[in-house]
Amino acid sequence: MDHLEQRGRLPQLEEMPQPVMGLLGHMRPQELKRLAEQAADPLKVEAGAKRSALDTLLFLAVELFHGRGPASSLPISVQLDIRSFFSSYSEACQRADRLLFKQRDDAYLRRAMNGSAAGKFTATALYVHRRAMSRTPTILRLYEQCASIAAGRPPSWSVVKLRHQGRGVSWLDYPEFDSDPHPRLFSSYAVDLKTLKSSFLSYADSTNRPLLHRKHEFLAPDDPDVPKYQRLTDAEVRAGLYEHSHLIGNEEGWERELTRTGRSLRGHRLILRSES
Repeated sequence: MDHLEQRGRLPQLEEMPQPVMGLLGHMRPQELKRLAEQAADPLKVEAGAKRSALDTLLFLAVELFHGRGPASSLPISVQLDIRSFFSSYSEACQRADRLLFKQRDDAYLRRAMNGSAAGKFTATALYVHRRAMSRTPTILRLYEQCASIAAGRPPSWSVVKLRHQGRGVSWLDYPEFDSDPHPRLFSSYAVDLKTLKSSFLSYADSTNRPLLHRKHEFLAPDDPDVPKYQRLTDAEVRAGLYEHSHLIGNEEGWERELTRTGRSLRGHRLILRSES
């Protein structure tokens, strides 16, 4: 039932864990299908089918860079998804190719970023936390994948920056994203997709590192940490800490604004300095 809701189709026996296969292997497929469909949430099944179809298109688009083989060469789960959600392997490949061509359409990419369920949309780019990437439109996940194929993805990163003015991707590493209310930037690895040139910047030795504000904006709305981060942002706005937003992008400027407003941070709580 979980597989049906997540993937939009029933699992084949070869996709089941061995203990489950032993328990259900004697059942007729139609009986198993009837029981699972009775128990599953139809809306979740529908959403799972859409997600699986889009994941398949993403997989096939990326496979083009590695040389797409025949359908029989694909992982069994992908073969089954193609059989379930597309009329043929050829149709799925054609749709994946159209998705790749959409990477050249500035307006399409910008609309996808502006309408993304996760991430912070700015005048130049969309910023998305690593754990929220799966909640972005497929075209944006493909954008990031293309950049990783072109230049390699760094092993450590927290937030990805996807530019819609020009074509470029940056992977930003904030090692203390979860624990620091305003995480400091440790390093940045960027690739320009027009020139395929890459660059790496380290802030490890900097005494005035860039830092993040409004952490909740980089995540999906239903992320369990969003309420905590949102409460902190709301408190900082009420305290006037964002009145001079051009001053708070680095450690020194942020500290000056905290001093000006008589505030300090205790974890993800904003307190009066006299309380500390």
